[in-house]
Amino acid sequence: IMNHIEVEARYEIELEEYTKKIQIEGRVLGDISKNHVIPTAIRYQNTLITNVRGLKDIFGPDFETIAKEQIILIKEISGHIEGINSKVEEMTNERKIANNLTDGQEMAEAYCNKVKPYFEIIRNHCDKLELLVDNELWTLTKYRELLLTK
Repeated sequence: IMNHIEVEARYEIELEEYTKKIQIEGRVLGDISKNHVIPTAIRYQNTLITNVRGLKDIFGPDFETIAKEQIILIKEISGHIEGINSKVEEMTNERKIANNLTDGQEMAEAYCNKVKPYFEIIRNHCDKLELLVDNELWTLTKYRELLLTK
């Protein structure tokens, strides 16, 4: 049986542990998004742009009809890249604000309510890019590959 001081100490430790886990997850998510997902998406986007330019050279003004799907894909990739960049930046700013808090309870609540909601948004953009980008260019293990790995 713990006394009141021991219960409070244990609670403070749990808050700090929670905060550190969310803090690390946020850093890793930002790092993977900016250093792996976005560069791979840009590389694939550049391949598509080169393809569209080639079609324009060959077909002239009719290239827009022929390259319609590639152009749509380029725009879709751009939207996800912008979504990742903007949300990672916003998440980082929220982390900075949370890190300046001195009360453990307030810091844990800030991480829970202000930082953690960005995880799902950023992951959604990354998941969409995973489905759009060519398998040969994608540097990370894809979900379907993890499911089939024994």
